[in-house]
Parts: sequence; C-alpha cells; structure tokens
Amino acid sequence: MASKKLPQNPQPQEWQASELSQLKIADYKPFNFVDGEGVRNSLYVSGCQFACPGCYNKIAQNFNYGQPYTQELEDQIIADLAEPYVQGLTLLGGEPFLNTQVCLALVRRLRAEFGHTKDVWSWTGYTWDELQQETPDKLTLLSELDVLVDGRFLLAQKDLTLQFRGSANQRIIDVQQSLSQGKVVLWANLIK
Repeated sequence: MASKKLPQNPQPQEWQASELSQLKIADYKPFNFVDGEGVRNSLYVSGCQFACPGCYNKIAQNFNYGQPYTQELEDQIIADLAEPYVQGLTLLGGEPFLNTQVCLALVRRLRAEFGHTKDVWSWTGYTWDELQQETPDKLTLLSELDVLVDGRFLLAQKDLTLQFRGSANQRIIDVQQSLSQGKVVLWANLIK
C-alpha cells in the first residue's frame, strides 16, 4: 500500500550538496501565483534524495535532470525579480538544500540587488530541527530565507486543502523570527 511507504531519512550531514549537486535546474517559472505568497519567480533545482512516495515532481529527483544553471539564467531571474509586482523568489526542487551552490549564488545576488524588498521562500524535505544539525552551506542558505516550508511529503498525511503544503506534517516557518527567537515561529499569514 502506497501510504505505508516512507521517504528516506538522512543522518545529520549525511547528504552533502558538494558531492550530490550537478548544478542543474529542472525548471524556472517566472510570474506565478502558486509557490508562495504574491507573484513569485520559482526556481526548481534538480536532485533530491528524500524520494517521498507521491512526490509531485518526481522527475526532478534526478540530479542530472534538466539544464545547467547559467549566468544567463541568473541574469534573467534577477531581471524578472526587478518587476515591481513581483514579491519574491521561491526555491523548490528537487531539494534546494542539496543544491546550495546554485541557491546561495542566486539568493546572495538577490540580496545584493534588492536587499529585503523581495522575499525568499523555499521548500525542503528537511525539518527545521534537522537543518539545525546540518552543514555550514545549508545553515547559510537557511539564514538567507524569509519563509521555509519544511518536512517531507507524507502520502498518509496528504491534504490538498492546506495552504502551500501537500501534507499535514509540513510547516510554513518564518525563518528570521525563528532564528532570532531560537524556536520555530510559524508564518504569520497562515490560514490553514
């Protein structure tokens, strides 16, 4: 039965972006309304080790899927973010925290050009507590985010009525508040 299958569960620091990432992206979707609050530009990185049964983007689990991340693509994303109606950038996958080389380069450039006038969301299969025990690159990426949707997709807890999440175990976390308070603080705009 599909609901009995579970995602992979890594040990702390077991999966290293430097060893796994092929610096590829599965897709880039500018000007969408589904990957977080407001109008978003969404970068789907390639590669994920969690292998959640029922994953909505299974093809992007392959680290070699898609196209190389290029300077031209980064320039396009930054140009798209400059549009005044765009609220921010969303990092998805695949697994952004196993592609920190790509994600950090883009987020650092976003912060250099826009400061905090554009927000950064990310989805991850890691839980907040797991990320606290992770490698410096993952912690650095986390520190640059505004909102994190954490936790593996669990088919047994699938709920399509949830806001920006696929299963009830996942949380929408206000990253900066959580870091400053030393505990998980849920996103203030949470409806369900």
